[in-house]
Amino acid sequence: MEAVPSGHRVAPRRAAGYEIEDELRAAGAVLIAGVDEVGRGAWAGPVVVCAAVTDLSPPPELLGRGERPVRLTDSKLLARAHRERFAEVLPGWLSCHAIGEAGPGEIDEVGMTEALRRATLRALAALPRRPDVVILDGGHDFLGRPWRVRYEVKADQRSVTVAAASVLAKVRRDGLMAALAPAHPAYGFDVSAGYPSPVHQRALAEHGPTPHHRLSWSYLDDLPQWRHLRKRRDPLAGSGQLSLL
Repeated sequence: MEAVPSGHRVAPRRAAGYEIEDELRAAGAVLIAGVDEVGRGAWAGPVVVCAAVTDLSPPPELLGRGERPVRLTDSKLLARAHRERFAEVLPGWLSCHAIGEAGPGEIDEVGMTEALRRATLRALAALPRRPDVVILDGGHDFLGRPWRVRYEVKADQRSVTVAAASVLAKVRRDGLMAALAPAHPAYGFDVSAGYPSPVHQRALAEHGPTPHHRLSWSYLDDLPQWRHLRKRRDPLAGSGQLSLL
């Protein structure tokens, strides 16, 4: 699967472009970071965030079947082989990128919104320069001040920068979960990446959660034999207070 310069062939639909970045540049932004996360809805494993910065040059393309071009877009719209190949070539094309993570214990302690914010801040802090503006994929700003934020639903299909971040975050997290599979073979982490597949649900019912599971998630309410492990945050005691019910 070969990477080729963009623009040599007719692009398929839903390929990401620089629509959002162009609007931000017209408003005065210079350094623009695209941010995307993977793992928010999983039952096990971390939430992984990538922050990516491009020089606004045409992104790499891949050659797919029949010499058809495969262009960068939302990682969920790409075949696994294409995601992995893009993850190999994107670091050499991007100006810079960085990864931030929050593990299941931290998610249980502070909740997903705060864990996602922390993982994003870690990714942004690891960039060599602070961006002028951050593009978030989604319908709300979970970063807040002092960050200048542009949030867009399906930004990973409209912004090359966010699309690159989505691919790198997805491949990174898939690799982390696959590495857990040999120690926990019944859960299918290498296939489901910690999401609630039938294999994963059967393993939970039979064996209970692993140390990599999020114990504040409501799936435990549906498993009577493991319900006692459910952790809940006390809303009167602050975001970090946990109780076992």
